[in-house]
Amino acid sequence: MTRRLLVSYLSLAALVLLCLEIPLGFVYSRGERERVITAAKDEAESVSAYAALSLATGRAEQELPGRVAHCAARIGGKVVVVDGTGTPLATSHPLTAEASHALASRPGLAAALRGTSTVDVRTSTIGGVQYLSVAAPVGHGVRPEGAVWLTVPTQMVHQRVHHIWLLLALGGLGVLTAVTFAAFAIARWTGRPIRELERATHELAIGGRAGPVTVTVTKGPPEVRSLAAAFNRTAARLAHLLDSQHAFAGEASHQLKTPLAALRLRLENLEPNISDRGRSSLTAAVTETDRLARMVEGLLAMARLEEDAATPGPVDVGALCAERHHTWAPLFARQGVFLVLFAGGVGPVLALPGSIEQILDNLLSNALRASPPATTVTIELRRHAPSRRALRDARPSWVDLHVSDEGPGMTTEQRARAFDRFWRAPGAPKGGTGLGLALVQRLAHASGGEASLRTADTGGLDAVIRLPSAQPSPGGHTMGRTGPRRREPVPRIGREPSVTGGGHVDRAPISRRVHDTSTPSL
Repeated sequence: MTRRLLVSYLSLAALVLLCLEIPLGFVYSRGERERVITAAKDEAESVSAYAALSLATGRAEQELPGRVAHCAARIGGKVVVVDGTGTPLATSHPLTAEASHALASRPGLAAALRGTSTVDVRTSTIGGVQYLSVAAPVGHGVRPEGAVWLTVPTQMVHQRVHHIWLLLALGGLGVLTAVTFAAFAIARWTGRPIRELERATHELAIGGRAGPVTVTVTKGPPEVRSLAAAFNRTAARLAHLLDSQHAFAGEASHQLKTPLAALRLRLENLEPNISDRGRSSLTAAVTETDRLARMVEGLLAMARLEEDAATPGPVDVGALCAERHHTWAPLFARQGVFLVLFAGGVGPVLALPGSIEQILDNLLSNALRASPPATTVTIELRRHAPSRRALRDARPSWVDLHVSDEGPGMTTEQRARAFDRFWRAPGAPKGGTGLGLALVQRLAHASGGEASLRTADTGGLDAVIRLPSAQPSPGGHTMGRTGPRRREPVPRIGREPSVTGGGHVDRAPISRRVHDTSTPSL
């Protein structure tokens, strides 16, 4: 910001100087030219009057040479006096015979012999005089008795004009130097609090705790001081809200789950004492209790996600997909559904720690619920090639994680609302919370990617998680097609895994056990 302000100040000062100094230089040059021309015309008229008097008294040959020599010495130029036929009467410098005969043919002398005074001025680009000659008639009347021709040297005038231009340039440079120091001080004074605000805002944006921005009565413009004070109040309020949310996430985890566990235990203890007519109601109560417990876990997981604004880092997505496939395959086999993994060489991706596992757990749980027996659920990794321009810019490419099933799928309207919190598809069975896909979308966005639902080629649902690749695109080379070059399917495992009640894999942590039920089959 300091550099931009400095450039703005200097540009404005340079524009003002150009608008002032260029007209001033031309005005001075014009004044010098007019002064020299006037002086030359006065000398020519003086010599003309003296020559007319000398011719009238018949003493031209005796008096004119001395007068012409004296005038030429005074002006430092040349003076020539001719009679009515153009013959030289007196000259301040020797003339050859050819030059003497050519005097009458000169335009200025010819006009003077016809009774008209002339001035011939040639100027330079910046207004300096390069050549000046003046011709004046001797005597009055239709036929003058002769003419006077003066040529004035212009080196001094030319040098004086150049000197003035040089002084103007040096003066402008001095003004720009002074403006530079003053503008730099003003820019630093203005930009320092803004830079502090930028630093604090950046710390706040990446999830840190921004320290208060120093606000004093003499630091920065009043508007910036007011902005800094408002930022400090906002940062303090945000820190208070984050602390309150952190305290809620920590305390609610115990305060909510413990009563729910106790309630479920009491309901299970009632089972021996319940008649057959009330057993269905008890089962429904246990189911709703489990659903409430999963909903609480989902809300707490989303609260922790919003609180912990961690920075995405490189994650081996292929290894994580293989690990989750190994964990979930026995459960899929138990339900009569095949789970297949196609993992190509996509390399690491950028994601929050633990987010890939949670995303896969939720998507696989939904796919298992929506898949009829003897169907296949596919986990596939594909490298999404960017455009040619992005490849030339060496920008990172993307990796798409697909989890597709062969279930009933969703309509376009249902896919548009599937990521809303607590939304469940019409006709879904009881037990779902509607939080799983919302958590998946939050995790994808927090990792710098996006989540979307599409219609699978098999007619079911294709959940696509696009994550930024941790490796730059190969510069200058486009990929032949979107997707991995070689698929390596993991063999289907038919043995039953060790699972806990309710269909949750016991190896997954609590934050991974939030499963959405917002598919039409649920």
